[in-house]
Amino acid sequence: MDPTDPHTAAQALKAGGLVLMPTETVYGLAADAANPRAVAAVYEAKGRPSFNPLISHVADVGMARRIARFDPRAEALTARFWPGPLTLVLPAADTAAVCDLARAGLDTVAVRAPAHPLARALLQAFGGPVVAPSANRSGRPSPTTFAAALEETGYAAAAALDGGPCEVGLESTVVALLDEARLLRPGAVTRAEIEAVIGPLAEAEADARRSPGRLARHYAPDLPVRLDAAAPAAGEAFLAFGPAPETARTFNLSPSGDLKEAAANLFAMLRAADRSGASAIAVAPIPHEGLGEAINDRLKRAAGFVG
Repeated sequence: MDPTDPHTAAQALKAGGLVLMPTETVYGLAADAANPRAVAAVYEAKGRPSFNPLISHVADVGMARRIARFDPRAEALTARFWPGPLTLVLPAADTAAVCDLARAGLDTVAVRAPAHPLARALLQAFGGPVVAPSANRSGRPSPTTFAAALEETGYAAAAALDGGPCEVGLESTVVALLDEARLLRPGAVTRAEIEAVIGPLAEAEADARRSPGRLARHYAPDLPVRLDAAAPAAGEAFLAFGPAPETARTFNLSPSGDLKEAAANLFAMLRAADRSGASAIAVAPIPHEGLGEAINDRLKRAAGFVG
């Protein structure tokens, strides 16, 4: 098929097939959110635990309102950040449109309107919500290029759309709007940006299970990962940040120390370091402010430190 044709890919979704879908964050393995068999095929292809809920991707706010109950906070955040890399966890409104398996048996639904034009074209052609977790095998670094997505789960896809390298390269921020507003997963939309719209965010606490990406060892390469390393030890690959000597096993997330560049490079360079022939991966310290919060969150999960 034409890897830029959303209409053929939409037909594959309607037939119960899986589709590799580009977004501005990472490539997703997409399926009809209402079709339990298709959703089960996503879990099977990824090896993903069934208790981990999936994000439902929608074409616009109107489609989101059909599957989730909006409140004034949701209206304000979607007006500011959609389409874009922000997922909201809201009370489910239509449990048939997003099946129980996709919601992991919860009474909430995670919903996002992606900004990538090819993803939007696919969602509009399909006409309903689509689950699209990152197209990697569960626990592996997320694919940010078409080639990486094909390598990870392309064998399971009935169609694949090539949208080029992902601009953001980091999964969406996840915010629950149930009682208090809670930050469940940091991402490209920062805490400060969200709080400027709706006020202070509480920590995940008991609502953490409602978000994707909350497993202890997530986004993990095969090699062990050592964080906050000033320099690599013998045999280690090195994920650098800022000025660093160039070696065959040094992968610099951003030579200039730019957090946006580091976020876009994170998963691709984790994958490259994992294949470098090293015995382990050392990671330079990354600042925690802004996007650094999300980058450090992913790195801690890659190292197995966060539940």
